[in-house]
Amino acid sequence: MSHSADATLGKSAYPRLTRSLSAVESWGFGLTAHISWTALVPAIHAALGSQAIFVWIPAVIFGMLLNYQVKRLGMHFMNVAGGTPNYATKLLQNYPGLARYAAIGYLLNWVSYLAVNTIVLRDLIKVNLEALGITCPDIFLDISFTLLPFIVAFSGTRALSILHLFFIIPAFGLLITFCLEGLGWLAFSPVSPGFFPSNWSSLGFVDWAKWFFFVTYATYSCETASSFVADSRNPTQTLRFLDVAAWMMPPIFLGGSWVVMRLATDPNLQDNAFMNLVAASQPFWGKSAAVSVSFLLVAASLLGSATVVSNCPRILYQLALDKHISPVFSVVSRRGVFVPALTLTLMLCLVYLIWGDVARIVAVGNIGWFVSFMLFHLGLWLRRDRPEVLFPRISLGILLLEVVVLVVGGLAWGWLNLLIGLLFPIGVMGIDAVIRRVDFPPFHRSWWMRRYRTRPVVIIKDSVILQVIILIFLLCSAVGVGWLFGVKLDKVGTAAGENLFVVLLMSVAFVGVAIACWTSLPQVVAIAEAREAAEHLFTVAQDGILVVDDRGIIQQANPATESFFGVNPSELLGNHLNKWLPALVYYPDQWTKRSEQALLRNGKNRTLEVSISDRPHQDFQEYVVILHDITQRKQAEEILRHSEAELRQQAKQLASQLVQSEKMSSLGQLVAGVAHEINNPVNFIYGNITFANQYIEDLLNLLQLYQQNYPNPVTEIQEEIEALDLNFLIADLSKLLSSMTVGAERIMEIVLSLRNFSRLDEAEMKAVNIHEGIDSTLMILQHRLNSKSDYLAIEVIKEYGDLPLVECYAGQLNQVFMNLLANAIDAIEESLVISHPSFVQDKDRGLSEGLLPSELLIREMHKGREQMTNDRGKIRIHTKLTSEKQVVICIADNGLGIPENVQQQLFEPFFTTKPVGKGTGLGLSISYQIITQKHQGKLQCISAPGQGTEFVIIIPLNQQTT
Repeated sequence: MSHSADATLGKSAYPRLTRSLSAVESWGFGLTAHISWTALVPAIHAALGSQAIFVWIPAVIFGMLLNYQVKRLGMHFMNVAGGTPNYATKLLQNYPGLARYAAIGYLLNWVSYLAVNTIVLRDLIKVNLEALGITCPDIFLDISFTLLPFIVAFSGTRALSILHLFFIIPAFGLLITFCLEGLGWLAFSPVSPGFFPSNWSSLGFVDWAKWFFFVTYATYSCETASSFVADSRNPTQTLRFLDVAAWMMPPIFLGGSWVVMRLATDPNLQDNAFMNLVAASQPFWGKSAAVSVSFLLVAASLLGSATVVSNCPRILYQLALDKHISPVFSVVSRRGVFVPALTLTLMLCLVYLIWGDVARIVAVGNIGWFVSFMLFHLGLWLRRDRPEVLFPRISLGILLLEVVVLVVGGLAWGWLNLLIGLLFPIGVMGIDAVIRRVDFPPFHRSWWMRRYRTRPVVIIKDSVILQVIILIFLLCSAVGVGWLFGVKLDKVGTAAGENLFVVLLMSVAFVGVAIACWTSLPQVVAIAEAREAAEHLFTVAQDGILVVDDRGIIQQANPATESFFGVNPSELLGNHLNKWLPALVYYPDQWTKRSEQALLRNGKNRTLEVSISDRPHQDFQEYVVILHDITQRKQAEEILRHSEAELRQQAKQLASQLVQSEKMSSLGQLVAGVAHEINNPVNFIYGNITFANQYIEDLLNLLQLYQQNYPNPVTEIQEEIEALDLNFLIADLSKLLSSMTVGAERIMEIVLSLRNFSRLDEAEMKAVNIHEGIDSTLMILQHRLNSKSDYLAIEVIKEYGDLPLVECYAGQLNQVFMNLLANAIDAIEESLVISHPSFVQDKDRGLSEGLLPSELLIREMHKGREQMTNDRGKIRIHTKLTSEKQVVICIADNGLGIPENVQQQLFEPFFTTKPVGKGTGLGLSISYQIITQKHQGKLQCISAPGQGTEFVIIIPLNQQTT
């Protein structure tokens, strides 16, 4: 298998995140960076003392500006997951290598945060356990605290976000209380050492750059809530929280740091976070300081780890979605679990853990992080003309400062750390390149998608046994562990016991939730999803759904019932169903499972199909009634029964029409065949007439030479010349050959007209000369236009306009011309017959003999018409092109005209005014279909009795083909 299979799926096939997180849950993740301040402040305070505030101030200002910028980008990229690093890839889309480097550098810093939290927790618990005389291997604690958040994340529930929110609220509340209460104590307490220090030490630029580089670890990460915009149910509210997160930075990062700087002044505290925070809070918290600080540190570590396993997979997911890394990292399970992304995050975290040096982990992780924000600010400057970019000039200034800080501060932390930090993202990019190319099924997205499609959701049908067993196990374990620690706590000081209690409390909470995520929570989620699906179907169903008790009283009704009964569903509750459907008896157990019931509403009868099924419960019986309106179906059945004869008649008409169409097609084929067969001998005759004429002229020349050289032929030859009338033969022979030439040319013209009329080689639509088609039709009808013994020839007046080639079905259009011209000739001939005096004289006589007018007309048309020679029929053919690119063809005659009542039926199938045997009544109907349906045009008849008839054809110059 190769990644080509993934590529064929396309970006549109990638799974989108389900908007399942509430805005409050995403807010909780946005406060994680504020709590991480507790791990940073002791180190910078121990190194710089009161001068640390000058590092915090610009770092906080830049962090607040960053929050506003990220919020603006989030409003523009509302469906982008992962937040800042993935916004950076959008800004640097013209530089994909830099974009990928920036995102991975950001990711690696968060992964390092998880490793640092694990080490801090391990050391904290180890110290407290040693105070109790209990030893625990480091590797056990490292693996436990590393896997703990991953176990919850792999469960596929919202438990991790809820657990995070549950603890972040008290932890953040405790932290903000520490900052504000400490500032108040410094300002107003009589035993305060003073709000401001008595003297300030100097601060060099190198030290400033070194520690500015360090504190951006927290101040640049307060935009974490943006990572969850794509799966937030209210993304706008999630982004608006960035404003709150920004304004929470000054009281915590500046106020809290000031409290530690003024109150934790003992040099023996060094950079120990626990001891510095206890020393700073003890003046105003007293004995509860140690427990409170323990809670803050443990919360910062565990909640930071929870944020890492929530944030990092979303970064990898969006990078895969944007084709910056392997598509396998875009895989999301039905429950929203980023399995490949979580696996890679875990592997990178283990790399940091194996390294084991907290200072180096922080330094190396922060280098990639700092470069990531440098590239982010570079992207803002490059896209400065875009509306989603705020403060582009400020971003450029920050970028220039960050370049200097990276060089000076990075080297201050060690050139080796700087080099490793710069190369680490490139190494991860190399790992991604290997994943793309290695033919290992789990490295390919298609393998995961098939697994998720075929693997059913595991739902334990009877989970009671499992839940009881787990409950017994947890209770027994809790009692045993409690008894063990109770014995140990009696032998040690109270402070160590309290600190260990806080650590165990939060650890057990995480472990308990992790266990629940793999036991009962999936069942709860499955039940909730099933309930939501059922409620959704109940709400959106178009059929009426009622739930009635064993007495037929309505207990529930869905919204669709309002369209059936005309009352609000709430008004149905508590009433018996037979109030609206009287045919139903009182008790539902006597109702037919499926029946048809009549419902009278607003004076109209409706027919409902009523389906009933019972739903037994442990304590009571319910019935589900489904109402389906079948009124239209009943009406349709009735219409079908009454229209059966009409449909049969229409079928006969359609069959006749098909026969006529087939005849017309066969006629076209016959005409084309005859034209082809005639064309060959005519060409032979026409081609040989020229040679025959030459030969005869040569023979006549030879004969003249004989006459000149032998003027006195013998008697026998003289007698033969007189018998043949040689002089007449010589004079008439050339005329004869000329007549034969004219006749052959005439035949060729007729053949060409026949071929133009049939146009079987042009069955498809193409551009043709309309005038050629009309002329060809007139050529075929020429025998009917010629003069007869009893009347003059019908005069054809051609008023051809300047027409370009017209897109049409030429053969079918020629059939229309044939029908209209033939009808015009019939109308003229009929007018000549009716106007004949003998017809008028014999009309009464014929009627008195019982002849119908049509029969009388036929008889008179076959009589001699000596007095009609002065009558003259006329057909006028007029064509033009309108300004709307419409071709207009008018065919008018001076016949009798058509009455108005007849005009209304002209285009109906089988309607004819001609006598039996002379017409089928399909000519004009087929012509109408050819013009209106095949050519999207119009066919109109303009006529009045005694004023002739004009048919107007209007078709577009160019047909709209699909």
